[in-house]
Amino acid sequence: MIARRTLLLTALAMLAFAANSLLCRAALQQASIDPASFASVRLASGAAMLAVLMRWRAAEAAALATDWLAVLMLWLYVAGFSFAYLTLSAGTGALILFGAVQLTMFGAGLRAGERFAPQAWVGLGLALAGLLYLVAPGVAAPAPLGALLMGVAGAAWGVYSLRGRRASGNPLASTARNFLCATPLALLMSLLMQGQLQLQTQGLLLGMASGALSSGLGYVLWYAALPGLGALRAASVQLLVPPLAALGGALLLAELPTLRLTLASLAILGGVALVLLSRARGR
Repeated sequence: MIARRTLLLTALAMLAFAANSLLCRAALQQASIDPASFASVRLASGAAMLAVLMRWRAAEAAALATDWLAVLMLWLYVAGFSFAYLTLSAGTGALILFGAVQLTMFGAGLRAGERFAPQAWVGLGLALAGLLYLVAPGVAAPAPLGALLMGVAGAAWGVYSLRGRRASGNPLASTARNFLCATPLALLMSLLMQGQLQLQTQGLLLGMASGALSSGLGYVLWYAALPGLGALRAASVQLLVPPLAALGGALLLAELPTLRLTLASLAILGGVALVLLSRARGR
């Protein structure tokens, strides 16, 4: 069984991820900011927020070794996610993103020797079926470049989450260092693409909220929750984000809920519950 602290941290992290999806969708679909600038604002705001939280623990951050693979994966996820949504619908993007996350983390779990009970396999299958039922019907064929970028983003997020399990002894310092080191990469990308610069006040504010709140603080919660989750559970629980984001869109963006959304959400929630209640056995 999973500890209550892990369950609470996981729930808060998933809510933050869903909020981040809504903020990104609003900013990019309304063309109030270009994707490179959104990625830069998101990472810089996250780094600033985390620096404020770390101001009394500067010694811990200074002593922490930089995980450059995690830094690269964070930047790759943020950049790929932003550019992919220029050509993908929300449903198509979510399907590709979380499908790539599942494959990455599930494959890593098997490679590491994790063994999963039949209940966990049933839960994973039920959750994936619910996700497919939610986003697949009526979704147009994705643009090849957008699909590739979102697939890369999903794989990068999967690797970043797995690296977080190793750095979880100090999740706040680890996340702060990752954001700080990834920000110059995003700024360089914005500089190279300054010909496509588009920055309005609304897009700037949405990017700041995405970075400081739902990304910076959300990733701290996620890093703190990861030690109590195996690779299968960590991968499966993220399937909660698409239905949560869809429900948030219904409440905040006037997207009417449907019977399909309700049934798919029940399937995903039920499948994730089965996974979380199962016990993964080591080799």
